Amino acid sequence: MNRHALRKPFQRMLLTTAAKTGNFVREQQPLWKKFKLLVLFNPFTEWGAAEGTKSSQRQIAGFVDFYHIKMCDFDPSDISAYPTFEAFFIRKHTGSSRPLFEPSNAARAICVADSRLVTYDSVSQSRTIWIKGKHFTIENLIQDKRAAQVFLDGSVASFRLSPQDYHRYHSPIEGIVVGFGNIGGDYYNVDPFALRSSVDILTKNHRQWVSFETKEFGQVLFAAIGATNVGTVKYVFFRTGPMCCRWNFITSACRIHEKWQQSGAEIRKGEEVGIFQFGGSSIIIVFEKGRIAFDDDLLSMSKRAIAIDVEVGMSLGKATRTG
Repeated sequence: MNRHALRKPFQRMLLTTAAKTGNFVREQQPLWKKFKLLVLFNPFTEWGAAEGTKSSQRQIAGFVDFYHIKMCDFDPSDISAYPTFEAFFIRKHTGSSRPLFEPSNAARAICVADSRLVTYDSVSQSRTIWIKGKHFTIENLIQDKRAAQVFLDGSVASFRLSPQDYHRYHSPIEGIVVGFGNIGGDYYNVDPFALRSSVDILTKNHRQWVSFETKEFGQVLFAAIGATNVGTVKYVFFRTGPMCCRWNFITSACRIHEKWQQSGAEIRKGEEVGIFQFGGSSIIIVFEKGRIAFDDDLLSMSKRAIAIDVEVGMSLGKATRTG
């Protein structure tokens, strides 16, 4: 299969393709579907509290049906195996459902999440076309002037996740941790209308970031941004055995695992970086200026304010030089 076969254009976040035909259809749901969703999920209930109870398990079947989620991509695939909705929301992929593009080639970066993606060669270009917040800069995003200097007008990849998506996210590269930050804030919605408004959503929402030093791309910044009904962003890691992580939901503070708080931790391409908990969310990846050439199909669509449906492990771009 062509490595771009699963990519689907998603125009101005209002139109998306029907299945794999390439035909644009509106993202907005018909009124009857909206009503069905309201029946399934009480909008006055704060997600992350009730969804951790045993009774929330009843909501999973309706959610899967409504969003046409392919459970064969997940382990376990049987929805009855998830004791609560929160357990279902952070479900894991099977080992084969998201193969990495050129896994042994460190000079090829990959997509970090199942999401809608836009890419821009520079921060200034992303602000002109997509991110309209008045004060969006890398310094404002990570609140670290010194660390931000490395990424001045760097190349930007913006991933937007919706509630139905897989909410674990992965490293686009292999490298070594050289910095991290945890920034408190609000939980504004990160839908396309909000992102393309004058409100500084990405620099006001709660977020965490990690920067990596790489041989192929120089430094790479990974910023995970919480949104409506996403109360916690965590970075996690694997030992030789089970994943080490404490699960805390909406009312809990952000927690970055100790390993990612220490310079020198090594991460592999495709390794899980962390999770989002219930709701929509966003990820910003920034490369040093001139160090990555994003794939042509991504760039051409993004220049028209058209996002692409991507999956974890798909090709993102290649290093322009190494060392």
